[in-house]
Amino acid sequence: MSSWYSRIRATALAICFCACGGSSGSGGNAANSPAAGQTGPEPATTSATPRQQGRQGAAGPEGLAPGPDRGGAAASGVAGPGAAAEATVHDALRAAVASELRPVEDQVRDAVRKPYEVLQFFGIRPGMTVADMMAGSGYYTEILSRAVGHKGRVYTQNNKFVLERFAEKPLSARLAHPDMANVTRLDRELEDLGLPAGKLDAVLMILFYHDTYWMNVDRVAMNRAIFDSLKPGGIFGVIDHRAQSGSGARDVKTLHRVDAEQVKKELLAVGFELDSESDLLSHPGDDRTSNVFAPDIRGKTDRFIYRFRKPRPVE
Repeated sequence: MSSWYSRIRATALAICFCACGGSSGSGGNAANSPAAGQTGPEPATTSATPRQQGRQGAAGPEGLAPGPDRGGAAASGVAGPGAAAEATVHDALRAAVASELRPVEDQVRDAVRKPYEVLQFFGIRPGMTVADMMAGSGYYTEILSRAVGHKGRVYTQNNKFVLERFAEKPLSARLAHPDMANVTRLDRELEDLGLPAGKLDAVLMILFYHDTYWMNVDRVAMNRAIFDSLKPGGIFGVIDHRAQSGSGARDVKTLHRVDAEQVKKELLAVGFELDSESDLLSHPGDDRTSNVFAPDIRGKTDRFIYRFRKPRPVE
């Protein structure tokens, strides 16, 4: 192993130990500072290093750092190419989350949001084309940008309401950083996304689906537009705050929650298949009766994670 590689690997390991935590939640995404008037980040749970200027030496080709999983059998040639490829994917996600170039306020929210685990569940890989819907100030946009690398592309979308309410300034500042050159900004309404047809590998909507109800979004048009933007086999990942079972859309504005079965029904209706779901962000202690911004529950709400897939043609 070359001394160059050893130095890079050591740096990547140090970054991971310092910055990797947990994840998902509101905050950087539009749902975190909802349009209904309650704004502000989730409670900070970890310390973080400041955003530094310029690229760090830990980044290798395509912005990927050789992470702690690279070595052992894969490095020695015992494992096959599939295992080595998977290790590279995991390294890319770890390096994206661990980057010291990320803002401090983003890093301290990782413990609640678990972005590494979330994006691993959604199957995000280098070279993908991905959309971050209602991205707010871009918490996930930045991680996605680093994860897909220079050969990938990220579309970050917000509507006029969210941009004018809180997202315009922080999102513009984030996208001005040279590392975000693979991000395309879409200031569009949800019914008219302007995404290229059949070109995306994944679309994510984090903690915002519930807001589409009280904002009177045409969700059939929105979901069809997302469906049409995906390649066959492409993923639509949805995370949101659970409402009580059977409540439908009753609590979407008052509590900022939605019944998971309601979301599932709407997406199945436009042709998606439910590929998988995860309890990664489950909090059984949440009785789902409080507003998600109440101090005693904020950052600890029970959240569903759905991975929907656009079916592949039957041969």
